[in-house]
Amino acid sequence: MTTGRDAGLAGRPDVTVQRLDELPATEAMVLTTESEEAGHGFVRRLVDEWRSGANRFDRPGEALFGAWSRSGLVGVCGLNVDPYAGTDDVGRVRHLYVALAHRRLGTGQLLVGAVIDAAQGRFRRLRLRTSNPAAAQLYERAGFRRIDGEADCTHVMEMRR
Repeated sequence: MTTGRDAGLAGRPDVTVQRLDELPATEAMVLTTESEEAGHGFVRRLVDEWRSGANRFDRPGEALFGAWSRSGLVGVCGLNVDPYAGTDDVGRVRHLYVALAHRRLGTGQLLVGAVIDAAQGRFRRLRLRTSNPAAAQLYERAGFRRIDGEADCTHVMEMRR
């Protein structure tokens, strides 16, 4: 478990990041509704794929993390084996979403940090795709570098072995 204080974010001691073994339906629907109102469908895909069993983040090295505050679930971020890489030693950062009221306060940084920590020792590389400039900045601050020329990837991070 990671807290804001543990991650060096003294302004976020009220946020806790935990690995999720279950996706809490009611809390996830709050994030889904908010994300859809903003024009994003990926949180709905996360919930639908979890319900159907298509993606439970349960293969070796995979994980789904939730950020919690007193108000409930305020963010999610997952780690999968990258389905576009053709090898099982490349991970993919998936479905990062932080509730509007918790943005720019370190919550996304905590979630991405949890994913990076979980990937250590399992994946040689992490990849992701984003078209959101604010998300791109968050990933770049976390150590990802922007790459061009790949349809399924905008950012990559080489992992320590």
